[in-house]
This record gives sequence, C-alpha cells and structure tokens, in this order.
Amino acid sequence: MKLINRIGATAVAVVLAAGISGGAQAAEWKGWNIHVPDYPNTIAMDKFAELLDKGTGGRITLKMFHGGVLGSQPDAIEQLRIGAIEVGNFNLGPIGPVAPEANVVSLPFIFKGMDHMHRAMDGAPGDQISAGMAKKGMVALAWYDSGARSFYNSKKPITKPEDVTGMKVRVMNNDLYSGMISALGGNPSPMAFSEVYQSLKTGVVDGAENNWPSYESTGHFEVAGYYSMSEHLIIPECVCINADIYGALSDEDKAVVRDAARQSADLQRELWSKRAEASREKVMKAGVKFNEVADKAAFQDAMKPVYAKFLESNPDLKPLVEAIQATQ
Repeated sequence: MKLINRIGATAVAVVLAAGISGGAQAAEWKGWNIHVPDYPNTIAMDKFAELLDKGTGGRITLKMFHGGVLGSQPDAIEQLRIGAIEVGNFNLGPIGPVAPEANVVSLPFIFKGMDHMHRAMDGAPGDQISAGMAKKGMVALAWYDSGARSFYNSKKPITKPEDVTGMKVRVMNNDLYSGMISALGGNPSPMAFSEVYQSLKTGVVDGAENNWPSYESTGHFEVAGYYSMSEHLIIPECVCINADIYGALSDEDKAVVRDAARQSADLQRELWSKRAEASREKVMKAGVKFNEVADKAAFQDAMKPVYAKFLESNPDLKPLVEAIQATQ
C-alpha cells in the first residue's frame, strides 16, 4: 500500500504540474473497466474517451484498460482515490464500504424500478451520493446501469413475501442481502457466483437472484426455470474521476468531461436495455415460467427490519434514504 500511495501521489503531482487546469499541456489519463469487449459499459467508456479527446482538442486523452487488467475492482477504486489511475467505471456496491452514502443503493427495494432509479440518481439523491464520494477522493461524473436483480428458483413462482419462506436462496456476500432473505422467511446462502449453477442443479440451493443477462448467460435458467421479476436490487454504476485531478481542471474542461461522461451514460443505458431484452427473449423462448411481482409494497414492508438495522448504524443517512423513496 505504501508503494501504491507513492505511485498515486506521483501521478497526481504530474497531472497537476502539467497545468491541465489552464489547458496548456496535454495529458493522457488511464481508465479502468472490468468488462469484456462489446459489453455495454466497454463500448460506452470507449465513447467517453472519444468525446473527451474531441471536446478538448486532444489536450486530454483517455486510454482505457478493459477487462480488469489494472487490478480488481476494490484495488482499482483505491488506485483512483490516490490518483494512480484517473478514471474508472465502478459498481456502487464495492464503493459502499468506502463512502457510506453509496451503500444506500444496496438497500433492498429502495428503488421501485429502473425508471425510478434513473430519476433518483440523475436528481438530488444522486448529487448527495456523489458529494459523499467526493469526500473520499472520487467524483461521480455520470451513472451507468447494471440492471435490476430479481428472484429465480426451481420450485415455484414468487408473487408475495410468503413464497420465499423456507426457500434456500443464494445471495452475494453482504449482510444487507442476507438480511433481505431472512426478513422474507428464507434461508440466505452466501456463495461464490461460480458455484451457483451446480448448487441450483443439485438442490444445495432452491434459488438465487440476478438480472436478465446474468440469468441467461450463466445457464441458470436451465436449472431454475421460474423467474419472478421483483427488481429488489437495482445497484447503479458510476463513471468516476479522481477528485484532485478533476478539481485542477478549468471550468471549461470540467464541463467537457462531465458532458462526455453523461453522453456515454446515455449510450450505455440504451445498450444495456437492448442486451437485457435480448436475454429475456432468449430464456422465455426456452420455456422459462415468468411472472411479474405486482405488489412490491408487501416486499418493501417486509424490509423494515433491514432498514431499521441499517439506519441504526448510519443515522445520518436517513434523509438520503427518504429522499430516494420520495423521488417521483
């Protein structure tokens, strides 16, 4: 970590010394992205780089490193915070432990749907989350989609909270997600994503939860043929930039950077929507039994103990939670 800190300090010093805030010299930024070629985020981040180069007349260029080649997501978040890399596309899940405001979006059912998430993140609640992240060295320039997670299992449709009672459900390793299943009367089973298919196939777990592309691409639909669209977790992603580097930019260049990021977000959301629909169509043609959870209010009510525990530990985040819930 001491070596990374020295590298980060050097990187920030070089950029600041280059006089980019006045636009006098050129700079080449490094960008991190975990996704593979042709993935919506990868295409969008390449578009961001293109727009940044064009908008600054080549004074600021962005070299994207896709596929996580610069390190794991937690490592890359730390590298960005200290300036070892300038730009990153991160999920807010792993940012939560760093910036508590970002952890709010991991509360189950805090968003009523994808449209509600967009309105909240593009509005005042998103600004509050961004402000909290900025205090930790990260400026969120725009918000990307990462889909809505819903329940799927091998037993039956889930239409009401009671349908989860007694069911063994795989979840990501996070207390909020385990608490969600427990609050519904189920048995949470945290495990690595790579183990889910076999666990579903052999009955180690009855179900899991994820978005359409993941449900389809992993083949989980082959061993868990009931998909109940609850959209209980909608965790957005950010296009982030190191706070010191962003702060050193001229107002003109800040506007260019933000506009480029937001245009890339528009593209990413469009591409993500198409990919999700294509995955949905594929599994439906394969015979998956689909239902939409019409009464999300019942599930939201069941989450009260989860929210109470979270807010007891983070009382200062209650206004942010309420602001998201009140977003129309």
